[in-house]
Amino acid sequence: MFSRRLIPSTAALIAFEAAARLGGFRAAALELNQTQGAISRQVAQLEGQLGVVLFERVRQRVVLTPAGRFLAEQARDTLARIAQAAAQTIAFAGGGGTLDLAILPTFGARWLIPRMGGFFARHRDISVNFSTRVRPFNLRAEGIDAAIMSVDPGSTGLICHRFFGEELVPVAAPALVARLGLHQPADLARATLLQQETRPTAWGHWFAAQGLTADPHQPVLVFEQFLLVIRAAVAGLGCALVPGILVADELADGSLCRLPGQAGQDGGGYHLVYPAEKERYAPLVAFRDWLLAEVGESGNTSVTD
Repeated sequence: MFSRRLIPSTAALIAFEAAARLGGFRAAALELNQTQGAISRQVAQLEGQLGVVLFERVRQRVVLTPAGRFLAEQARDTLARIAQAAAQTIAFAGGGGTLDLAILPTFGARWLIPRMGGFFARHRDISVNFSTRVRPFNLRAEGIDAAIMSVDPGSTGLICHRFFGEELVPVAAPALVARLGLHQPADLARATLLQQETRPTAWGHWFAAQGLTADPHQPVLVFEQFLLVIRAAVAGLGCALVPGILVADELADGSLCRLPGQAGQDGGGYHLVYPAEKERYAPLVAFRDWLLAEVGESGNTSVTD
């Protein structure tokens, strides 16, 4: 348990943070509409409570001490989190608010973003802050309300809805198919393979599913995002193994063609993941219900303990 004795008043933290950020008590007083003496007293109170000097007084100026610099960074982050929590709490009353959503970049660009107009038409009072992630991350540590991930993270206290399975299809540019004569699955051994970096085993599994053994010396180009894998395939740099829903446009316009062989399964899929304590947060509830309705299924839901 934390010691309540060490918890400063919010007013003192606000006064200190403003003085630290603006470089003086006078500027802080102007920003906060207080007197300079009031700011000075609150900072002095904070120093007395913590037992450390936060500012050095030098010739009519105040300069942060090492302890002051440390506390200023922490206070800024803490106050921002409190403000965010307050805004999200208010959102429970009206159904509006802000959703901080992390998405996979290619899935977001190819599937989610083109459909978000339907969500905003129904929920004009909800704003969504999008960020992109490719690798696993800690939602709570980064202050993210929810994320769309390619795997169930299996972390403690997270709710996970698997709303799409994943079928990995081999594709290549028609010119490359003609030049290398890629007519049978075994023919792909003559091509450069294009790989997304978080799926290092996908091609090996695909060759095994065709009854073939992957050549460990076969040339491979590795990319951080599926979007780059797809662009490289269109440019004729090699054969790609990508989720079918991400290359629907290229298959339709003929810039890529489906290669021989059955689709691969690499244990992936698309999951909406969020901390259990966010389960009733109004903007998240609205987005979750819209997303699951959009894919036409209730999704498979799991909660980790």
